[in-house]
Amino acid sequence: MKYVYGPVMSRRLGISLGIDLVPKKTCSFDCIYCQVGRTTNKTIKREEYVPLEEILREVEEALKNPPRGLDFLSISGSGEPTLHSRIGELLKELRERSPYPLAVITNSSLLFMDEVKEALLLADVILPSLDTANPSVFETLNRPHPELKLEEIIRGLKDFRKVFKGKIWLEVLLCRGINDNPPDIALLREVIYQIDPDLVHVHTVSRPGAEEYAYPVPEQRLKAIVSELGPKAFLVSASSQKKGSSPREDLEERILRILNTRPLTLEDLVMSLGFEEGEILPLIEKLVQKGKIRSRLFHHRLYYEALTK
Repeated sequence: MKYVYGPVMSRRLGISLGIDLVPKKTCSFDCIYCQVGRTTNKTIKREEYVPLEEILREVEEALKNPPRGLDFLSISGSGEPTLHSRIGELLKELRERSPYPLAVITNSSLLFMDEVKEALLLADVILPSLDTANPSVFETLNRPHPELKLEEIIRGLKDFRKVFKGKIWLEVLLCRGINDNPPDIALLREVIYQIDPDLVHVHTVSRPGAEEYAYPVPEQRLKAIVSELGPKAFLVSASSQKKGSSPREDLEERILRILNTRPLTLEDLVMSLGFEEGEILPLIEKLVQKGKIRSRLFHHRLYYEALTK
């Protein structure tokens, strides 16, 4: 499959099937911590990047034998999904064809557009990100398209909260020495209060990102920041993950598809796919030998990532 991948074990959504709406890596940001890598097509132009009918066909095929314990259909993938001009139609079709809750993971950049706000109204959960309320830090950390302004993005989040009836789980990702200092956290707390999300997911760099200098924040500081951000904030931890389950057929292709969206450790793959290390490791070694994936050491942990041809 080209557009549906997983199941993926997410620290926020449990077990989900991912739906990718844009080519890798088409995005409105070029975040230094992005696990998909550097943005190759930085844009705010909305269009039908991949055919809606093909996406729906793959979703129907995947749901003929859904993973055990599936929690969500998750629209995210290898770029910014709201760049797809027919995302609203996709949500409508998924609502009619599937019993599973719908989640959209977005960087929030286009929520100032009325057509984007309207398109997302059929989702059950929106997971927008806001890493900082400081414009200069925003430029350094998220490296946005030149036409995007942080003030406009924040206003879009506030306006969306007023019309969206589902849950909003705001994501804050922290990088050591960049957006974790006390004045910036105090400013972010005030903006979060104004947006009024249902939850605030706080986490830090946990996988290899676009830039080597995107360092994780120590756990003690993370816990302090969570306290500073208020009662809706909590630290996202891998400890709450549950084990997934994936059909055995085409396991090699499933591994490759998941690694194409994010680097993962062997432990991550075991949790996500529901197979033992002894079953997955030979396939990883085979993919390495074929030149389709490679290993990468990041903060004393070995990750595997897909090689882009």
